[in-house]
Amino acid sequence: QVQLVESGGGLAQAGDSLRLSCAASGFTFSSYTMAWFRQAPGKEREFVAVLTWRDISPSYADSVKGRFTISRDNAKNVVYLQMDGLKPEDAAVYYCAATLVPLSRRPDQYDYWGQGTQVTVSS
Repeated sequence: QVQLVESGGGLAQAGDSLRLSCAASGFTFSSYTMAWFRQAPGKEREFVAVLTWRDISPSYADSVKGRFTISRDNAKNVVYLQMDGLKPEDAAVYYCAATLVPLSRRPDQYDYWGQGTQVTVSS
């Protein structure tokens, strides 16, 4: 069956870096656009970053542009989110997701979701 399993979350201080990973299985990973979303307590799930299957033209939310980098390894079926310069407002549960809609930023267009990994940032 389809699985997306995130890892790499944890507690960080402002200015620190974390690298999230999402291991995919059960579908043709190399054909899908992959994205990261996040959801803070009391807030809606929001788009963070997206990358097409060809690993070109990544797109980022303005709030993370220049600090976060999305990448993927189609040979390993893994998508990454490198988070540098973390801020307290980056604290959230981070989810990876898969869609066949290129570069979509809409959660409702994503077919598969992971269970999420918690990122906490202290000031």
